[in-house]
Amino acid sequence: MLALVCVCYLTVVYITSRGLIAAPRYRLLEARIRDCRARASVLAGTVAQDPEKTASLAALGSRLDDLELGRTVVWRLVPSSWVVAIPLSKLAAAWRVLHSAERWLLRLETPAERASSLQSTRLVLLATQRSGDADLAAQLMAHPPDSPQTQALLPAVAELLHQREDSEAELEYEQQRIALWLAMTGLGALLLVGLVLGHTTTMLLGALGGFLSPVVGVMRSQRHASWGVLVLAPVGGALAATGGLLLVRMLADPQLSLLGEVFLENSWNSPDRPVAMATALLFGFSGSLFSRLAMTATGQISAPPDPAPLP
Repeated sequence: MLALVCVCYLTVVYITSRGLIAAPRYRLLEARIRDCRARASVLAGTVAQDPEKTASLAALGSRLDDLELGRTVVWRLVPSSWVVAIPLSKLAAAWRVLHSAERWLLRLETPAERASSLQSTRLVLLATQRSGDADLAAQLMAHPPDSPQTQALLPAVAELLHQREDSEAELEYEQQRIALWLAMTGLGALLLVGLVLGHTTTMLLGALGGFLSPVVGVMRSQRHASWGVLVLAPVGGALAATGGLLLVRMLADPQLSLLGEVFLENSWNSPDRPVAMATALLFGFSGSLFSRLAMTATGQISAPPDPAPLP
């Protein structure tokens, strides 16, 4: 039963990683690639007499072809259907390549299109409210769109904005990869603990509490939760419930007597009793409860022994 639950949740983790996290970003990437191609097609009609710009557009089209080439970013089971695997690291690299292509298009734009790009970039800078962005926005509008200063400054500002976007996305991907790795490692630990020590009921109730914790948080605050937290919470709740019952049994031992006698009979040795099951649910729901109990146990172990009385 425990192995089946772990395999099912591992499937959920895989579907979440590929279908719910990476796939939407890949769909956005595809849309941006198509937009980039459309802009390049429009510019191709205006630079037909310029061999240098024509060669630049040809190189840009080849670069976009590489992004759409099979196995460059995504592997597919059916070319026109399901997305099977989209590595987050490849997706981050693909966005950097696309941003580079978009900046190259800025250098090839006509004055009218560059004026529109200037206004759009200026609005983005003003909306960020970061130090120095307002000065950059003023510099963009200080010269005519076809001036050499503007032609040099606009791609530089676009590169700055793209670097911010890429850095934030890569940080998010890194956090998601860490959470997914912890979730998969935690599933292995759960399976090992279940085979050696039992306590399947404890882990299932802890996983339920770990699932309910972000659900209740989202319902109460009406805000988005991190994908990493949502994936990791049930696994962490199951592990916290198992370790929490063991800590409760330790602190309720007559030699310590830090917890009441009711926990001595309703913890590690009797995990199927209602009080023990409710305690496991609470440990899974509240990670801070496990942390406070662990700090209490650590204080008891590290406390110096009482000095011997003088004769």
